[in-house]
Amino acid sequence: MRAIVTGQVGMDKKHYLEQVVQTAADHGERLSLLNVGDLMYDEARDVRPGRILDLPLSRLHALRRAAFKDVINHANQHPQEHVVVNTHATFRWRHGLFAAFDFDQIRALKPDTLICLVDNIEVVHQRLHDEHIVDATLKDLMVWREEEIMATELLAQALGIADRFYILSRGRDSETLQTCFRLICRPDMRRVYPSFPMTHVVGMPDVLAEIDTFRAELAKQFIAFDPGDVDEKLLLENALQAARDGRDFVEATMSTPDGPRRLKVSAKQILDIAGDIDGQIYMRDFKLIDQSDMIVSYIPELPGGIPGLSSGVERELQHAFEHGKEVYVVWKPKKSPSPFITETATNVFNTTADAMTYFEQRGMFYQANLFGQ
Repeated sequence: MRAIVTGQVGMDKKHYLEQVVQTAADHGERLSLLNVGDLMYDEARDVRPGRILDLPLSRLHALRRAAFKDVINHANQHPQEHVVVNTHATFRWRHGLFAAFDFDQIRALKPDTLICLVDNIEVVHQRLHDEHIVDATLKDLMVWREEEIMATELLAQALGIADRFYILSRGRDSETLQTCFRLICRPDMRRVYPSFPMTHVVGMPDVLAEIDTFRAELAKQFIAFDPGDVDEKLLLENALQAARDGRDFVEATMSTPDGPRRLKVSAKQILDIAGDIDGQIYMRDFKLIDQSDMIVSYIPELPGGIPGLSSGVERELQHAFEHGKEVYVVWKPKKSPSPFITETATNVFNTTADAMTYFEQRGMFYQANLFGQ
């Protein structure tokens, strides 16, 4: 398998993909990581770290072609091993917006899959400013993310592998590492979109625990594209509350190799991207459903016996049904589900355990006796 992983500056893809390589090794798979940026610096010994994007476009183009030539040579010399190429689809820098690849070289590599990595925007913003001297707002980075996703998807379409283009949310590294590894080394595993209420259950620890158990069970056996891995809606809600309280900043948490790091994020900048957050959630979640084989929705029972069926979950179920996906529902409330659920669902279960038993009996698990060793 040859995979290209893209993502905007500030994703720290290199560190993340190094962990994916280790995850592959833990499962007995050899996965080679080729970082185009590192190869470019190898070609340009006179350029200080973090400054390569400041070079004239002509030299940047020449360095990139030399680096990608090395990538192609390595892949051709090791045809039996899995290869992941860490690069970008676009750059928006002092030169403006420009492509970060040459199509003839991408075509020569013959990639099997393209993955665009995304993360919570406040975390991307902090990493970017830690690594580079640049003045970029949250709005700038939201635009950049859309450009990176679109350019990667268009590249997949041009290569004829549009059905093997994936958006992958970095989010919870410990679990998304498995997702990335499986996309590259276990491409035949079933892909699932876990659907569940989010904003409706904030402040309900027991319900949140149920949902987390549901998400974890699916992630054990499938390639799970979990919408909760990027949760910018909560960031927006916190910014709205900060504005009501007269506070200028919102606190957030960023995972680092040294442990959680506290961040202070401008409430004004968050409010400036309110429309972008909602629009990108809408776009991204539907794309995650489209790149899945099936959707499994968890509907908890809220206080008073009310079904925890949010408008977002209803739209996701309808979208999945209309696009020919298998639709499964774990319905916890005592109140029976409406025909709008039962008539569009492939099956409805009372518990997560019942659903997992059903999936196992129908051979949906990938080598269940060997995987996870």
